[in-house]
Amino acid sequence: MKIAITGHPRVGKSTLVLRAVEQAPVSCGGMVTAEITKCGRRVGFSVRDLATGHVGVLAHLHLADGPSFGRYRLNLPDLDAIGAGAIERAIEDADLVVVDEVGPMELASPRFVRAVERVLEEAPHFLITVHRSSNHALAYAVRHAADELFRLTRQNRDHVLAEVQRYLTEA
Repeated sequence: MKIAITGHPRVGKSTLVLRAVEQAPVSCGGMVTAEITKCGRRVGFSVRDLATGHVGVLAHLHLADGPSFGRYRLNLPDLDAIGAGAIERAIEDADLVVVDEVGPMELASPRFVRAVERVLEEAPHFLITVHRSSNHALAYAVRHAADELFRLTRQNRDHVLAEVQRYLTEA
């Protein structure tokens, strides 16, 4: 099953992916992102390899180098080594490849783009979150390669989680 999830920022896409992966009856690999907060305020984003648990900084307010995305600077070395590396390994080793998320920051990495292109070409099962309004060709390709595209809202997120879990059980 090929599943894509989109929705507004902070609606719960990453949380849904983590909850689905925790209960998945298949082996999962790939990458997930999370907010980094300090004193209740978002200061950046982390990237985590699902298979190894290795965590790095995807973007942060206080990075000196890297491409800028709003207030944040992207940490390309961690995105490539941890994020893209996790996706590449998952294509070979996991039943379900997870990518959270295909968004503007991640798309700045050629290695990440190539890894997700490989997922679309080679992986029989994937769970990918995609930026809701990205016009990037890869975001478009993910939306159209998916067997199911869910538009997550606060109102439907429990229902969508149940649907995703059902699909993963049937995969």
